[in-house]
Amino acid sequence: MVDVTAGDGGRGRADAVVIGGGVIGLTTAVVLAERGMDVRLWSPEDPRETTSAVAGGLVWPYRIEPEAQALDWSVRSFRHFSWLAEQPHSTGVRLLRGRMAGSAPPAAWTALTGTPPRAPLVDMETYLPYLAGRFEAAGGRVERRAARSLHEAAAEAPVVVNCSGLGARELVPDPAMRAVRGQILVVENPGVTEWYVDAGSGASETTYLLPQPYGLILGGTAHEDAEEREPDTATAEAIVRRCAAVRPEVAGATVRAHRVGLRPSRPRVRLESERLSDGRGGESLCVHNYGHGGAGVTVSWGCAVDAARLVGPATGE
Repeated sequence: MVDVTAGDGGRGRADAVVIGGGVIGLTTAVVLAERGMDVRLWSPEDPRETTSAVAGGLVWPYRIEPEAQALDWSVRSFRHFSWLAEQPHSTGVRLLRGRMAGSAPPAAWTALTGTPPRAPLVDMETYLPYLAGRFEAAGGRVERRAARSLHEAAAEAPVVVNCSGLGARELVPDPAMRAVRGQILVVENPGVTEWYVDAGSGASETTYLLPQPYGLILGGTAHEDAEEREPDTATAEAIVRRCAAVRPEVAGATVRAHRVGLRPSRPRVRLESERLSDGRGGESLCVHNYGHGGAGVTVSWGCAVDAARLVGPATGE
């Protein structure tokens, strides 16, 4: 990653600037770069430090609207993740059996996952570096840089793709963006091999167990408008109790890590385009791709392809 605080780093104008280094920004940048565009990705933090790094990684539609469109994005993304699961050690994606308690998925989703469901489970510690490496292999460049405005990015490329997540609240600005706080634990896995999720669409306390190569993820919470980034001890204890009610052996598991992330929630995902002044008397195309709530990983490939279509002729669409 290149540290760039101002200017263009001596490379001249790129074809596109993607703002945001989480899973949505990285995936969109990969799609654009692999279609032949010269792409720079701006992010003030390493992808492994973003909210996406805290994600449990189960590919399953959760807390995202509009529902019908989200299902379409999810189905299309599922197919790509299934392909990535053929190389789990390099991509971090595996297809695992599990159980979704308390909810019946749409028929289109059941047709993909089967009964009992078998869904992609993504190890974000491996997957985010995989995406960054794939982007750079396609000629893209990741720059450690915060966008101060959309117009700043428009001055450096004819195409800007805004994947800033919760940061869109200030960057756009978009007052419809809200934080939904999620807290999880990583514990030593006592032998859990299948995932389990019990998460109602509006529940603030959820229960899930997700076996990852580095440990077992226990979750979770969905607290709207809560932005405290430090783990709460009482919340962690409640999570363990809920998970132990499903699998008693996790009650005494050694805790390896506590993690907190702020989901970028919005009444509807914003995936649309507009024109921006580039500060030179011309205009740049701005494609917005943010507000994916609790399903950023799940819809990432479908949304990235649709964002590329909005970019238009430069991608060959």
